[in-house]
Amino acid sequence: MGNEMRQKMADTIRFLAADMVQAAASGHPGAPMGLADIAVILSEHLRHNPKHSSWLNRDRLVFSGGHATGLIYALYYLWGYGLELEDLKAFRQLDSKTPGHPEYGHTNGVEITTGPLGQGVANGVGFAMAAKFIAAQVNTPTAPVIDHKVYVLCGDGDLEEGISYEACSIAGHHKLDNLILIYDSNRITIEGSTDLSISEDIRGRFIAQEWEVIETDGHDYDAIDAAFCKAKQATKPVLIIAHTTIAKGAGSLEGSAHSHGAPLGEAVIAQAKKAAGFDPEKTFYVSDDVLARFRCAIEQGDLYEREWKHSLKTLPLAEQNEALDALLHPDMSRIAWPLFDTADATRSTNGKVMNAIARALPGFLGGSADLSPSNKTHLEDMGTFPKGRNIHFGIREHAMASITNAMALYGPLLPFSATFFVFSDYMKPAVRIAALSGIQQFFIWTHDSIGVGEDGPTHQPIEQLSQFRALPNFYVWRPADGNENVAAWQKALEMKRSPSAFVASRQSLPLLPKAVRGSALQGGYLISEDENAVITLMASGSEVSLALETRTLLEAKGVAVNVASIPCFDLFVEQDQGYIDTIILPHIKAVAIEAARGMEWYKLADEVVAMEHFGASAPAKELFEKFGFTPECIAERIS
Repeated sequence: MGNEMRQKMADTIRFLAADMVQAAASGHPGAPMGLADIAVILSEHLRHNPKHSSWLNRDRLVFSGGHATGLIYALYYLWGYGLELEDLKAFRQLDSKTPGHPEYGHTNGVEITTGPLGQGVANGVGFAMAAKFIAAQVNTPTAPVIDHKVYVLCGDGDLEEGISYEACSIAGHHKLDNLILIYDSNRITIEGSTDLSISEDIRGRFIAQEWEVIETDGHDYDAIDAAFCKAKQATKPVLIIAHTTIAKGAGSLEGSAHSHGAPLGEAVIAQAKKAAGFDPEKTFYVSDDVLARFRCAIEQGDLYEREWKHSLKTLPLAEQNEALDALLHPDMSRIAWPLFDTADATRSTNGKVMNAIARALPGFLGGSADLSPSNKTHLEDMGTFPKGRNIHFGIREHAMASITNAMALYGPLLPFSATFFVFSDYMKPAVRIAALSGIQQFFIWTHDSIGVGEDGPTHQPIEQLSQFRALPNFYVWRPADGNENVAAWQKALEMKRSPSAFVASRQSLPLLPKAVRGSALQGGYLISEDENAVITLMASGSEVSLALETRTLLEAKGVAVNVASIPCFDLFVEQDQGYIDTIILPHIKAVAIEAARGMEWYKLADEVVAMEHFGASAPAKELFEKFGFTPECIAERIS
């Protein structure tokens, strides 16, 4: 393709983005205009199918700078993903297909929700790792089934965020040669020049992390093309540093920080269009020849996929097809669920449940932030990534969560991530994206309360249960014994559009006196019932056995008590009021017990026995006594 046509295609992207932002009176025109030339060349290299956006062996494209939606939606319209010009005109408006930041499941073609800077860098690493894992299961040297690339567009802000250091370190360690990170180095942030806040050697940083680095003029089509060709042959992950000018082609605002996050103004846009040979009076204009060039992606992409499907029919080994089929169609009925009959820590029972799942489902994989012996998340006899299913994330909680988000959206995988519950704070941005996007990821958080003991208040989670229970479309399971653990996983595997967290104890918990297989699937149930009850005690996790001991003490004083186990507060409060009223009887006093802040319990309880401040460093038994979590203290307080 000639560079004259490329220039016309790039200018079309520029002015679509500028018109979108101008029409919405908000948005970010600078990055899309600066990246337009790169986007045109990327269009020539990207293997994707607009007719079938979920084709497994497509190249993945992640926009880590999610604010550059003017570029994103312009490309998806031009490529033929189902957006129309009317959708571009409705940019950032209520109920449109073109929201302010890209949302997975909302706009066809968007691989993952981005916006919080740096997330997309880690997501790209996750997609690349997912591809490497599946390739290790189904590829042979002569018959590759999975051989696509992952492209990530990022900017200065993405690389300033700490998550990018974590994620790129993992990518270099695993030599992810299927990952190409395109760095839009325009040297501008909202506040002005990047000289205000960063002076590091980006090239040196990535070389130190075992990446190959290529630098190019981000507005020279032949140089950009050569960079992509070289990157696709690399044996390491690749950083392409594209030196660009923000708001390229925007006349007086070209290169200005004022173009980053505000409309350019009608006069500036008109002048820019005129200078490029476009009609300044026309908005949202795409010429027929430009549209035809971009829409070649439809026919070319359909050919790519048909060739791939044909190659599957001619694989030399039946085992390849069988392995791919087992990944694509997990058979939940094969899981041999354990039955627990002795006291144990729920971190241990959770680990046994996870191993049972892993033995049945070849796409179940994950790892811990250097804590698998403590989290009990090691999958026995299942090897190490990429050939095996145990991923050693190192102490990189934030990247770990974003990586596994992408692995879950890649296709046929069920990933988990694990750490101590208090360190879930490092994961919160990615957890929020998982809930917002409906990503079925499994978060394993152990050492769940002041029961952590001697490690003290820095390691004792107090507010985290309330924080995550407040998150929409997120289900926090805090099982009281191993059989509740089983029920939690059974339900979590059913919830295909929701993430789940398993919050588990360090200390051993007694077996509940009632078999709960299946009875916890509504989030809560009565574990002890008295028709004359005047109090309902409710709790989760380690406090359920405490509630049962308190009931025994109160009943010895003639006070009849019901006890409810609520392993999943989020799921329980979603039940109809009739069911809730059979568990928390509305005509008697309701008391919740939790060795955490517990503020959400006031939705159900008249009184809450909870932590009012941080914990302390001491053996767990002494801490429960100090903070009033004994049957005697609770009975005296509530009776």
